[in-house]
Amino acid sequence: MSIAARLLCLALACWPVLAPAQGYPTKPIRVVLPLPAGGIVDIVGRVVTEKVASTWGQPIIIENRPGANSNIGIEAVAKSVPDGYTWLIGGPAVLSNPAIYPSLPWHPLKDFTCVGLIVWTQNIAVVPASLPVATLKEFVAYVKARPGQLNFVNPGSGTSNHMQTELLRQVAGLDMVGIGYKGQPPAIPDLINAEVSFMAPSVGLVQAYIQSGRLKPLATFTSERLAQFPQMPTIAEAGYPDALLVPWFGAFLPSRTPKDTIERVHGAIAAALKSPEVIDRLEKSGSQPGKPFTLAQLDKIVREDMERYAKVAKLANITPE
Repeated sequence: MSIAARLLCLALACWPVLAPAQGYPTKPIRVVLPLPAGGIVDIVGRVVTEKVASTWGQPIIIENRPGANSNIGIEAVAKSVPDGYTWLIGGPAVLSNPAIYPSLPWHPLKDFTCVGLIVWTQNIAVVPASLPVATLKEFVAYVKARPGQLNFVNPGSGTSNHMQTELLRQVAGLDMVGIGYKGQPPAIPDLINAEVSFMAPSVGLVQAYIQSGRLKPLATFTSERLAQFPQMPTIAEAGYPDALLVPWFGAFLPSRTPKDTIERVHGAIAAALKSPEVIDRLEKSGSQPGKPFTLAQLDKIVREDMERYAKVAKLANITPE
């Protein structure tokens, strides 16, 4: 057999091995959301995955796996086959839980690679309309004059809303009592009725109550003013720049996923985030669309935010519920 014929036979023998990687994806993709259906993460996750699915011509199936402060769904992806067919869309819990749960069977840096920052959350500091304060500084003074007498909403240990409130407490030196709730929605009626005194909810959940005057906004936990409330100062403008912590939700793959697959998923999500249709839908969900960061930039963001969450959790002595 000639040398050319031998090389041809060798190439043909290798083809079944190479084809799947070159053709990815060749079957439906499963995306695990470690939170209940219908929430903001569910909404924004579907916006981006639907765009990627239409581009690739392959179904992307959303699977909601809530429980244990997102740990159940996160662990399922960490232990999945790293072939690019199981993704995670997660938020602050991915970065903050290692500082709260000492014996997790997964770690953000060892077990995951972030392949896309989908949205930054837009949370806002609100109090009951009946509370006699008009600004965040007035609220801080009001609380300091009543140490340990006022309370705040904790919709789940380690959630973005909880961590933002804890960071504000640390920066402003507020002595308040946390009241635990199973998520944000159950706490809103109690906040309106002044049974709790402070909350840092998602803007979309309380916008109508703010506009109707049933809740009073004090500042936004965002780097820029919100289009919905252009007169409302950011947390920095309100006098507490060190209390700014902007949580985000992104897409992750198991870290052992082949590099070319990671790059393909990363590229598809980056392209989706440039789509005017996707940007419009994300904005209408009440979130700030993410940007098509490079993989190196995403890794830097993950490491820096993990460090910030760990510091907040340690100072606040946050423990598992």
